[in-house]
Amino acid sequence: MCRRAMSRPEHTRPSPAPASRIQSTTRLAHSMSSKASPTVREILASRAGEEMELNNLYLNPQLGRILRAVGFDRTWVGGEGAHLIDSSGQRYLDLFGGHGVFALGRNHPEVIAAIEDVLTARTANLPQLGVTLLSGVLAEQLLARAPESVGAMVPANTGAEAVEGAIKIARAATGRQRIIFTEHAFHGLTMGALSLNGNPEFRDGFGPFVPGCCRVPFGDLDALERELGRGDVAAFVVEPVQGKGVNIPPIDYLAGAQSLCGASGALFVCDEVQTGLGRTGRLLALEHWGLEPDMICLSKALSGGFIPIGAVLVSRASFERVFDRMKRAIRHGSTFGGNDLAAAAALATLRVLDGEQLVARAARMGDLLLELTRPLVDRHEIVREVRGLGLMWAIELRPPGRRSVWNGIEHAQPGVFSQLVTVPLFHEHRILCQVAGPRMNVIKALPALVVEEREIRRFATALEEVVARAEHASAAMLRLGWRMARHRLSGLNPAGGAGRGGGVPVRGLRFASAGRHGQDS
Repeated sequence: MCRRAMSRPEHTRPSPAPASRIQSTTRLAHSMSSKASPTVREILASRAGEEMELNNLYLNPQLGRILRAVGFDRTWVGGEGAHLIDSSGQRYLDLFGGHGVFALGRNHPEVIAAIEDVLTARTANLPQLGVTLLSGVLAEQLLARAPESVGAMVPANTGAEAVEGAIKIARAATGRQRIIFTEHAFHGLTMGALSLNGNPEFRDGFGPFVPGCCRVPFGDLDALERELGRGDVAAFVVEPVQGKGVNIPPIDYLAGAQSLCGASGALFVCDEVQTGLGRTGRLLALEHWGLEPDMICLSKALSGGFIPIGAVLVSRASFERVFDRMKRAIRHGSTFGGNDLAAAAALATLRVLDGEQLVARAARMGDLLLELTRPLVDRHEIVREVRGLGLMWAIELRPPGRRSVWNGIEHAQPGVFSQLVTVPLFHEHRILCQVAGPRMNVIKALPALVVEEREIRRFATALEEVVARAEHASAAMLRLGWRMARHRLSGLNPAGGAGRGGGVPVRGLRFASAGRHGQDS
């Protein structure tokens, strides 16, 4: 079915840099032509504090607007374990975790040491027409920890690239074209992975997508069976727990999906990019249901947050159908896939997970977090549900009995109600978390697996405090929502002005905009 072309929104250009800044940049370019560029150490020392300015000039000014809107525009100067550190030395509990990248926490010394070992050894990295040791050992160790249904590894650099590889392998191995995915799925933002994305806010404007990709409701085995029954499906790709919303499947869904795929000749693919590597209290989330998929996609936490990495663990039968003769030995690959730095970081990550028993720890801390936060459902009208698996957790909010204010605010900017929780958590309690996806009132937490029990308890206490306050802040909510909507439409600061500073005082809530150095107002 052809999609009607959508009108392209008019993008706001970043504000021009001050003349002094433009002159400074011109002088920098001129000086670079006549002398050596500064070292990284020199840049970190001499240009600290320019992060937002550089972002707005050369990277993503709309992201800068979002950060200023909620007062999250800190200058981050360091990270340690489960915490981020700002330029004033304040430590923030990081429950965002780089979208789940920092399962080991930030800057784990054992992973740093492994990367340094590779650099010191000056290995024969990426010979291309040759093979190296570390990626082979990584494959060996991952497969030893995975279900017996997989027997080979295809290296990649990111989660999206791993999903792209799975799509190609499924089509080549089965001789079929169609790929099934689920509503609300997130599998990446490159074109093939985006074709399996169930979220319109990521898809709009980028079509047409890869043909043959079909969406079914998450948790609906009947809908899946109908599509598989057509006999032309190469693979069903599914997250064991959906990252956008932390949606946990019905108890028999994934096992039933695996069985249906096997009966129809389609491959069953588990996207463990976010759920894998201990996040849910098992090394792989699929272990909760005893699954044995044909492919497993890994990334994010695999390198400890240091080096881009991805991998597809593939059944031996599928692998040998794709790479079935010498002339097809390199029909799929990636220039930097399997590089020594990424492999070393991944091997160190597996070693830390084992040595510090972080998978079992994630299960214990996750149980504690649910125990402490599930009572909020009974205590507060605005809490619809608290859910999670291991240290993948979410709280879903709902309209209070009197919906008029909620409806007004959500009409202006869907999902803004959640900011009445996330913003005070950040400013008053130094806890960083955010919504689980655009246009939804679901707040998500992905703590580092090394997070201390006292920090879990501190988060639960702070959460109840701000939820209780948000529940009775109807007038405040209306003002904040209106200001945030104005900010989105006109570029104004939510405090009502064009610059930083000030804030919106609301019944004890102060949604402060950060100053230049990120200090609380």
